[in-house]
Amino acid sequence: MQNGYYQATAGMVTQFNRLNVISNNLANVNTIGFKRNDVVIGDFERIFKETQDELPLKNHTKDAAKFLNRTLDRVPQVSEEYTDFSAGGFKYSSNTLDFAIKREDMFFLVDTPNGVRLTKNGSFNLDEDGFIVTKEGYRVLPNNYQALAPEQRGIQAPLDRSLSVDKNGNIYTMNEGESEQISKFFIAQPREIRELKKIGDNLFEPKNLDDVIDIDDADTLMQGYVQMSNVNPVTEMVGLIETQRLVDMYQKVMTSHMTDLNQDAVQKLALKA
Repeated sequence: MQNGYYQATAGMVTQFNRLNVISNNLANVNTIGFKRNDVVIGDFERIFKETQDELPLKNHTKDAAKFLNRTLDRVPQVSEEYTDFSAGGFKYSSNTLDFAIKREDMFFLVDTPNGVRLTKNGSFNLDEDGFIVTKEGYRVLPNNYQALAPEQRGIQAPLDRSLSVDKNGNIYTMNEGESEQISKFFIAQPREIRELKKIGDNLFEPKNLDDVIDIDDADTLMQGYVQMSNVNPVTEMVGLIETQRLVDMYQKVMTSHMTDLNQDAVQKLALKA
């Protein structure tokens, strides 16, 4: 009886974890460059079979048998939380400092206080020194940033000239009526996109920065556009309703088990009285 109560409790906790993910997705439906998260829910028995070799106890021992008797059940658990890197919609802004990368596996590279990170948010500004920066003030990195001194890392543009950028990330300004290339965006492509760790709303940390390469002929950049969030509000609302129904179901199961447990306790105490 108690086992059923604990299973229902664990199921409710799992749905609360899913609810947190859905709520965060909905909160960022209008965040430029945001990539939605989702969860994979599995039961303990399946997870155990997949990770059996990683258990701290050897198989075919008394300790292992006790461990299995305590834990092996069909309790649903969040077995994985992952990021959906599919492209969001592209919105025209006409701002020459707005950029969108069409390819799902390519990113801008930015210099943050915690190290180099990747981002899909291409809505940039110029700081007081003429460096291209994100809304948070992080400098956007050029393809040759590794050869530059830390204080010089970035893309510096003349404040009195307009910028134009081609589809490969080459940056130009007009100088005395002629187009002059001043830099090039580092168009970052990680070796394995699934190994990126999401930081905040639209930053990603690579597992190994050496595995992130610059693509010369990316043919992916659009100036005057931004890539919007890939969150589908309708899909998220359906998930929200489904989660709420499951929470209600688990709550009813818990209440039913608790009622039976109380009745059983009253009967046993009455016999002893």
